[in-house]
Amino acid sequence: MTRAAGTASGAASSAVNSPAYPSFASYMRARQPVLLRTARSLTANPCDAEDLLQTALTKTYVAWERIEDHRALDGYVRRALLNTRTSQWRKRKVDEFTCDELPEPDPVPVADPAEQQVLRDAMWRAIMKLPARQRAMVVLRYYEDLSEAQTAEVLGVSIGTVKSAVSRALGKLRDDPELRPVR
Repeated sequence: MTRAAGTASGAASSAVNSPAYPSFASYMRARQPVLLRTARSLTANPCDAEDLLQTALTKTYVAWERIEDHRALDGYVRRALLNTRTSQWRKRKVDEFTCDELPEPDPVPVADPAEQQVLRDAMWRAIMKLPARQRAMVVLRYYEDLSEAQTAEVLGVSIGTVKSAVSRALGKLRDDPELRPVR
């Protein structure tokens, strides 16, 4: 029991004997890492925490001459951090507007899976009617999502050949009687 009392009195005497900071710069150099951790606990972004700490330290610097007990500096800066963060939170702009109707998009009609399958089958039948070279180009361009240059490279033809062949193939697909109801 004597040992615990001695430890408590030793802690109290070390608090009394803690060095007073001769200047703001010495305080800031000594305590900045600890205070930055406190600031980071108040914000989600490390950059915002640094800005918050800088603002709080600026307020502390302005009040440096008025602070009598330099042992309470950490509490003063922490309170400045908290007050500054609270002010920032209160000042943030919230864009909320009241309206008569909710601005929800019109519901997207859900396509019938059977109709989608019929359309896919009709498209493949129309593609199968194309000459082999045009069919290959249409498949590479639109089903494999290759560029005109990539399609030309795969087939060993020029880009102009790909452009003209795909254009003719799309014209034939537009004219296909099975695909007319789709348009």
